[in-house]
Amino acid sequence: MITLDRLDNDLAGWLARTLVAPGVLSPEAFEAAFVAVVTAAAEDPDEAWLAFYRNTLAALEVGGRVGGTCAEIAPVHERAAALTVGTDVVELGSCFGFLSLRLAAAGHDVTALDLVPGTAALLARMSRRLGRPVRALAGDATAVPLADASADTVLAVHLLEHLPPAAGEQVLEEMLRVARRRVVVAVPFEDEPDRTWGHVRRFDLDALRALGALTGRPFTVAGHHGGWLVVEA
Repeated sequence: MITLDRLDNDLAGWLARTLVAPGVLSPEAFEAAFVAVVTAAAEDPDEAWLAFYRNTLAALEVGGRVGGTCAEIAPVHERAAALTVGTDVVELGSCFGFLSLRLAAAGHDVTALDLVPGTAALLARMSRRLGRPVRALAGDATAVPLADASADTVLAVHLLEHLPPAAGEQVLEEMLRVARRRVVVAVPFEDEPDRTWGHVRRFDLDALRALGALTGRPFTVAGHHGGWLVVEA
């Protein structure tokens, strides 16, 4: 059993490397296995999740351990935070919401949207206990349940690689509808989509430029621990 002090997001990478990559665990069973390992660490599942959140946020703040998942995520979140403008922020495809929690701690008014209701509910509970309040909603990023121009910055960090091209374009349209000032998209660069994490599409700088051109708005594309598309709304 993993003890509470060892619970952080590096556990996901460890499971991927040791069980999914060699074929011991299927990608489809990965999420359930991860949840089982986390919640087994305490009698009260929320206490286990709270430790997981606290430990992960602490790891991200110092850049993570070399070779770990947190170390891969930390520079991505650093750049996303630097690109965020204004007070009202929306993150689409927030998953556990570590980026949203970082932005909330920095003083932003954050709404986080995730497709899975249980994940959104978990973020809502943990954000309150951590003193970093986030408005967490369950919803589809291709049909965001928010009003037009209701946020200064809308972010989709490591979301579009989970979607086929047509759905990705819908997400970008929704981001532009909701954003008053800026849209920020980040994607990993992979030789092949990583099925362990549910990726179905690969990106390069040219693919991001093509997405930017579809918007008809001023945009920039750059590489930094993956690829970035920033569109000025």
